[in-house]
Amino acid sequence: MSDRFDCGECKESLYGRKYIQVEDVPHCIPCYDRLYANTCQECKELIAHNARELFYEDRHYHEQCFRCFRCDRSLADEPFTSQGEALLCNDCYCNEFSSKCVACNKTVMPGSKKLEYGGSAWHENCFVCHGCEKPIGDQSFIPDKDNYFCVPCYEGRFAPRCSHCKKALATGGVTYKDETWHKECFVCKGCKTQLAGQPFTSQGDTPYCVKCFSNLYAQKCAACNSPITGFGEGKYISFQDRQWHQPCFKCSCCSVSLVGAGFFPDRDQILCADCNNDQED
Repeated sequence: MSDRFDCGECKESLYGRKYIQVEDVPHCIPCYDRLYANTCQECKELIAHNARELFYEDRHYHEQCFRCFRCDRSLADEPFTSQGEALLCNDCYCNEFSSKCVACNKTVMPGSKKLEYGGSAWHENCFVCHGCEKPIGDQSFIPDKDNYFCVPCYEGRFAPRCSHCKKALATGGVTYKDETWHKECFVCKGCKTQLAGQPFTSQGDTPYCVKCFSNLYAQKCAACNSPITGFGEGKYISFQDRQWHQPCFKCSCCSVSLVGAGFFPDRDQILCADCNNDQED
């Protein structure tokens, strides 16, 4: 009597039948498919041993089920990408998710160079200067309404000129008395300190920092002999040809504040009513 040759799972005889051996154990085809075949991600049916199987990111597909989610094109021999669990051919992916160039209205293909600005996208060669019409690439540029200019074209056409050095101001700068300066050109006439962002004043059309203006032009307080600039000291008092910082305007004898009160000049001194009466007595 010959040895039996049975399926290792269902024990049915394999004589005259196709079988597949797994780890030296023979299996009939139905048992093999049930035990080892993968389930198709798309149709949820088993992928039989004799079917062409495609595999992508832990997912298995029948060849005929491996298709674009949008246009139903076979992806077996086509480039594709995925959006969640959906597979998309490159054309459908680009139409749905890729940017369109605002210059030529064509899709900016994945992997190609593009430029983005203000929520819009361009092919690298479509982002050109409105003046010289050359691609701007990775150079600096300046927007002007709906147009874009390379720096040389913008400076040549639109940029204001610095009142000091006469060179173009591409960005930033300081405006004073209807004229423009580079920040580094707008300086104190006296000490050459940059004045942008700090208090300053002028003598005629010439700007000065507070310190230089005070030393050169400000009146001196009759009490402390410091300049009265109007910057930081608040109001001041003026009487005849003398001026005082408001905190300095006080009785020369008792030091009581005379701001808003009557006072009596006595040569170089100013006196409150009480001290003046005491001197008269």
